Amino acid sequence: MIKRMTSKITSHIGLHKDEKYPQTQPVSQIMPDIYDHRGSISTDRTSQSHEEPALILQPRLRTPVRPKGTYRLSDFTIQRTLGTGSFGRVHLVQSKHNFRFYAIKVLNKDRIVRMKQVEHTNNEQQMLASVQHPFIINLWGVFQDAGNLYMVMDFVPGGELFTLLRRSNRFPDPVAKFYAAEVALALNHLHKQDIVYRDLKPENILLNADGHIKIADFGFAKTCETTTWTLCGTPDYLAPEIIMQQRYNKSVDWYALGVLIFEMLSGLPPYHQSEPAPMKLYEKITLGPTYIRFPTVFGVPATDIILKLMETDASKRYGNLHHGAGDVFNHPWFKEVDWDKLHNREITAPYLPRIHGEGDASAFDNYPEDNVTSSYGMMSVDPHGHLFPDFDYTSGTL
Repeated sequence: MIKRMTSKITSHIGLHKDEKYPQTQPVSQIMPDIYDHRGSISTDRTSQSHEEPALILQPRLRTPVRPKGTYRLSDFTIQRTLGTGSFGRVHLVQSKHNFRFYAIKVLNKDRIVRMKQVEHTNNEQQMLASVQHPFIINLWGVFQDAGNLYMVMDFVPGGELFTLLRRSNRFPDPVAKFYAAEVALALNHLHKQDIVYRDLKPENILLNADGHIKIADFGFAKTCETTTWTLCGTPDYLAPEIIMQQRYNKSVDWYALGVLIFEMLSGLPPYHQSEPAPMKLYEKITLGPTYIRFPTVFGVPATDIILKLMETDASKRYGNLHHGAGDVFNHPWFKEVDWDKLHNREITAPYLPRIHGEGDASAFDNYPEDNVTSSYGMMSVDPHGHLFPDFDYTSGTL
């Protein structure tokens, strides 16, 4: 359960000191079908056509905001696995030089090429290297060997917001508001840099030791000065225009924020189905939020901001109007939020992870190690290295 609310969060976000969190049975019993992580989807389909060449823009090169560090595998001691995925895994490591803890994402190049995710992988590196924000994970450096790519990032010890939400069943309004406000600040920063994130969900929001968020996993982020068209994201969080294979802009992230607010307040996404049925899910999404059943615990301001963010017509969606993100920040649901203090992390978070010293990874699940690290750094023929030009080589190839 969430604990340790403070007077600061009471005064700035609006939670009454005597408000209690609901006592619930284990979420794995009441929501077994969504207890596991939801995977993201992607295709290499594009809608480029000969009839609209003026809309086809060359990607803008991103300029790193911090000096590029030079790293190699021998600089670190690998402690344990923090997570696994389709292309590799994330390890907790400790630097042999400054003794700080980091997370290293290791991606298998053969799998990336086979699954046609080269562009997404390079985008992730370029996007993370070009942004710096208190609520976005830091990328410190990248390198590669013959078999793998390595990304050195912050270790964020509090685990995923997804885990906290599932344990709590749902968040009280002020707690959901706190996390939504920090996400909104991060999205606004990305959009000012002409970056569309495209994979917002509780699984990709990490909690730092101080309880503030760090958005991670930029595998689907890309430069978007006007519109783009690739189908990617997590099904429950896809905007209607993505599903209908239309061109879309950065407002799909604001749509996803509406879905996130709904899920935090209710414990389930707005179009949740007990049995997986993608086509029925997509049909509901395209019908629009007027078909959503709002729980009685939702207040009027919360319902209103969700409807404005999940507006089916992107031209009428909050975040995509004349005042941009200002419409979101000035919405009555956020009236208690001091945005400057929140940005500076001067507001105490509603939940402080139980961290027992540096390098404590107890907030993450345990995974079989399977001796995977024995293959890291091995010398072999590498037909794919040239596809990842920003990843420095730190070991040779045959």
